[in-house]
Amino acid sequence: MIALFCFALAVLASPFKSKLQLEAENAVLRHQLIVLRRRLHGRARFTNQDRWFLIQLYRWFPSILSVLTIIQPETLVRWHKAGFRGYWRWKSRSLGGRPQIDTGLRMLIRRISVDDPLWGAPRIRGELLKLGFEVGQSSVAKYMVKRHGLPSQEWRTFLRNHMPDIAAMDLFVVPTIGFELLYGFVILRVDRRELVWINVTTNPTPEWIARQLTEAFPWDEAPRYLIRGRDRIYGTVVTRKLRAMGIRDKPTAPGSPWQNGFAERLIGSIRRECLDHIIVFGETHLRQILRTYARYYDDIRTHRSLDKDAPVSRPVQWTGSIKSFPILGGPHHHYARV
Repeated sequence: MIALFCFALAVLASPFKSKLQLEAENAVLRHQLIVLRRRLHGRARFTNQDRWFLIQLYRWFPSILSVLTIIQPETLVRWHKAGFRGYWRWKSRSLGGRPQIDTGLRMLIRRISVDDPLWGAPRIRGELLKLGFEVGQSSVAKYMVKRHGLPSQEWRTFLRNHMPDIAAMDLFVVPTIGFELLYGFVILRVDRRELVWINVTTNPTPEWIARQLTEAFPWDEAPRYLIRGRDRIYGTVVTRKLRAMGIRDKPTAPGSPWQNGFAERLIGSIRRECLDHIIVFGETHLRQILRTYARYYDDIRTHRSLDKDAPVSRPVQWTGSIKSFPILGGPHHHYARV
């Protein structure tokens, strides 16, 4: 009875509708029948042509919503919004941009990032610049293997105008496989970040520190200033030796290790890039490891503060095939053309 009443109302309202509107409603009804006849089992399946047909009629004649029975009006509106988004996505697509780098270079970036998991995009780019590849840091970050983790921190340097005359020294502790403690001693030139001296002892004394200073600096190459901590081991014997060599020592303030940031950063690099991946057997073993790392640090490792150069400047290689040479058994590699 209700359906008959609705039919009667539609017949009474039809004279007041335009001819195009009636034809649009008839087309929608016929298309719904086509969709229902095409259904094999379950719910009706719409193709992209079906959606496009109904959306176009909806754009021209919004009144067809009243004759849609096999879908909800909200579904048609959702199709229309999805088509609008797809159209403008296609309209705003990229038509050009920066050209991609060579496939071989992309594979080399991935190879370096896999071989050296401790390296980030700045370090890899510095190595590529030394191999003759002009590539941006953002491109390196795009093609390297993605990892989760915090980026390495960096110390902000100061006293830039006096760096050539400043050195820094510090001690650090290394446990052995037998839980004994060894002491490493480093001296660093601030201007080129050059590791000028590294040694190991089981019992550091002021006399031992003074002897290391004598061996590290020839009389004509001693720095003007030397930054050190406030440990008691830097006692009268050490200060007298420094004065005799023409060096003015600059102890840090109490509880302020950041004032010796260059040496602290060097020790952090030694731990992160070397000692955290090796079990130390004894004093001789540790001395060999640290001296190998010191050669890598001075001659090979590129530094962000040195414009991607090593402390002992590395020449740029342009010709030859690229070979990798492992450092310390594999945590780092030296890439060179041969």
